[in-house]
Amino acid sequence: QVQLVESGGGLVQAGGSLRLSCAASGRTFSSYTMGWFRQAPGKERESVTAISWIGGTYYADSVKGRFIISRDNAKNTVYLQMSSLKPEDTAVYYCAARRGAAMISVEYDYWGQGTQVTVSS
Repeated sequence: QVQLVESGGGLVQAGGSLRLSCAASGRTFSSYTMGWFRQAPGKERESVTAISWIGGTYYADSVKGRFIISRDNAKNTVYLQMSSLKPEDTAVYYCAARRGAAMISVEYDYWGQGTQVTVSS
C-alpha cells in the first residue's frame, strides 16, 4: 500500500512558477512509476507528466518546455516544477503511483488527494 500526499499548490499570476511535491509512504518508492495528473472544472482528468522507476519521462504537449518532473528516491518524493504558468493550467493536480515502467495509457494504482493550482490572468 502506498499513500501519497501532495503539497505546494496555490494561487499564482500568469507567467509565474510553482513547485508541487508529492510525498509517498512505503519502502519501495523507487520501484514505482510516478505521474502527475490534473483536472479542471468541467473537464476530464488528463495526464500531465510522468517519470518511470527507471528514469524515463513523459510530458503532455501542453506542458513541454514549461514543466519538469523529478524524483528523489531517498526522500520518497516526486516533484513538479511548473514555470511560465498559464490560466489554462488552473486545475486540481493529483499525484499517482503504479508498478511497472509504463507511464501513459495505463492504470495508476494509488492516488493522492490533490492540490489546487490557480493561475490568474
